[in-house]
Amino acid sequence: MMTLTSYKNILVTTEEQIGIVTLNRPSVLNALSHELMEELVDALAKFDTNDGVRAIVLTGSERSFAAGADIKEMSDETSVSIMLKDRFATWDKVKNIKKPIIAAVSGFALGGGCELAMTCDIIIASETAQFGQPEINIGVIPGAGGTQRLTRAVGKHKAMEMILTGRPMTAHEAYNRGLVNLVVPAETYLQTAKNLAKEIASKPPVAVRLAKEAILKTFDAPISEGLEFERKNFYMLFSSQDQKEGMKAFLEKRAANFVGR
Repeated sequence: MMTLTSYKNILVTTEEQIGIVTLNRPSVLNALSHELMEELVDALAKFDTNDGVRAIVLTGSERSFAAGADIKEMSDETSVSIMLKDRFATWDKVKNIKKPIIAAVSGFALGGGCELAMTCDIIIASETAQFGQPEINIGVIPGAGGTQRLTRAVGKHKAMEMILTGRPMTAHEAYNRGLVNLVVPAETYLQTAKNLAKEIASKPPVAVRLAKEAILKTFDAPISEGLEFERKNFYMLFSSQDQKEGMKAFLEKRAANFVGR
């Protein structure tokens, strides 16, 4: 494992072909300050342009992935001041990372923490994980995509219940509702996420990137447009070296050597 750039609020390392970002504000349960989010986006962007990194794991501590936004930072804002600062633009940059991001979640994933996990592409949850949007309890609503992504993940009625009451769901309920991919013991959740990231990292990088783009397209477009986008990406891959190598290796019954070209 290699430690990279030093940050104040996050830890950044690499392990084989995966990049690992750990939220690191333990005194406030990894509350998502604007400074932390800027550091996170910077680290993710560097991984996104690093050819040695093919997948990313985003995690927190065993006690808390992220317990929400930094309320102290927001409490004195007005509707105009918070709009002019446009801090959600930072969150949009997480969504625009091209490499797959796996959230490894343990403990609290509430408010902005839940929204950050949902911005990732895959969620591995510890049995202790709790997912929720409790913003209603402090007089606001989710503002970083919670009303939209949670509804798409768990359905209108469950999302309505969670957002209007502020009650969280357990990891197992989140799994049953389709919000998370897998629930594992707290002792293994991070390693499980790393193993999955390494498996994805072993696949042809260009195909992984275009597959992610095509899947995400369905969230922003009608199915007809999404199908057209998928088809164009499929055709494009037939000009890649990895497609030629992958099919040749299959026919020759050997392991493929993917180079990301």
